[in-house]
Amino acid sequence: MKANSSPHVLGQESIGKLLVEYSIPAIIGMTVTSLYHVIDSIFIGQGTGALGIAGIAVTLPLMNLNIAFCTLVAIGGATISSIYMGQKDIERTTYVLHNVLILLLAIGIVLSSIMYVVLDEILLFFGASHDTLPYAKDFMQIILIGSPVSFIFIGLNNVMRATGYPRKAMYSALLSVGVNLILAPIFIFSLKWGMKGAATATVISQFCGMIWVLAHFCRKESFIRFQRGYYTLQSRIVKSIFAIGLAPFLLNVCACVVVIFINMSLRHHGGDMAIGAYGIINRMLLLVVMIIAGLNQGMQPILGYNYGAREFARVRKTLRYGILSGTVITTIGFVAFIFFPQVIVSIFSNDAELNRIAIPGLQISSLVFPVVGAQIVITNFFQSIGKSKVSIILSLSRQMLFLIPGLIILPNFFGTEGVWMSMPISDMAAFIFSLIAMHMLNKKMKSETKEVEVVSPTY
Repeated sequence: MKANSSPHVLGQESIGKLLVEYSIPAIIGMTVTSLYHVIDSIFIGQGTGALGIAGIAVTLPLMNLNIAFCTLVAIGGATISSIYMGQKDIERTTYVLHNVLILLLAIGIVLSSIMYVVLDEILLFFGASHDTLPYAKDFMQIILIGSPVSFIFIGLNNVMRATGYPRKAMYSALLSVGVNLILAPIFIFSLKWGMKGAATATVISQFCGMIWVLAHFCRKESFIRFQRGYYTLQSRIVKSIFAIGLAPFLLNVCACVVVIFINMSLRHHGGDMAIGAYGIINRMLLLVVMIIAGLNQGMQPILGYNYGAREFARVRKTLRYGILSGTVITTIGFVAFIFFPQVIVSIFSNDAELNRIAIPGLQISSLVFPVVGAQIVITNFFQSIGKSKVSIILSLSRQMLFLIPGLIILPNFFGTEGVWMSMPISDMAAFIFSLIAMHMLNKKMKSETKEVEVVSPTY
């Protein structure tokens, strides 16, 4: 059975087998995507030094904001494509493809042009100093020039996965990262291009991925493809794309706000090296979280199908397997970050001052990391069964309700360590909040049906 075969297997095949077949390609794709940032940071740290790492950390809010607008169209378009494909409405799915392409190109050009003009002001507001500004600017100027390319690559890759080609979507991500792995060391070390070399390698690698995806949609053999007569925006489709893409858009905007708070606090209490340390910590934590995101992508169709079919026993089993898998993944990350932080940090930089701040920072930030996997899976569970408002509340609570207050209060008492401490505290609070939400859902389901109960997870 293949991941893109008849949807009826979602209600018949064993849950364990379905999770493996649906999650592995998504996990590989999401992990590979996050490796972009890890690879860039490693090469930049070794090629340009600690200030280069700090410069990259300063760009994180801007990168999150860029991703927010991309996912607004990408996730919305992919979801609408899946719905219309399920309804066997090929014509409307084809319109979605063309509308996604137009929106991505237009937003990518307009957004990058505006950001490019006021780039200095944005980076200074995001925490850049006069020492780190040249590094951050060199990197972001080229990234912004290539934004339309990355928008089209990421957006159409999501549509390709949603229209029945998950493995092809995985291969495009692998191709892009492979090219980046080859070009980045050449541009940074051999050609001595530094930050500009890292950014150029990223844009070229995404350009290769974009060509792969565009070629797929140009092929007559592709089920959904580019055709004449469909290059017009449909107001109903555009509204649907934006409505569904609003949730991931808001999450990325909030992530942007959070990183701004972190950078400002670190700059005040620890300076450029503290910001550079966060750049390393962020990359490593995100790498593990992206693996969980891939797991969630695999769980989503299984949960949605069985919840709609009122097969609550299969929903419960899928949720339990997902929580267990997520907890195992983040526990592995926890062990690596707690017991081998020096090995991990030294991969990025050999600067003694940077490492002195980053090593305890990585340990403190990941103190309750095992529960993070469960919290992310539970949050995605509500999204998968159509309760997107609850999912948004759970996602935003970690950042806006718990993390930002911690970032405002704790550094005043503990300095840089207060920034690191705010992360595990907010993670644990968000985990408890998600358990409460699950308990409330259980009570509601018990009142609606006595056939099957979905039991609140206790992992």
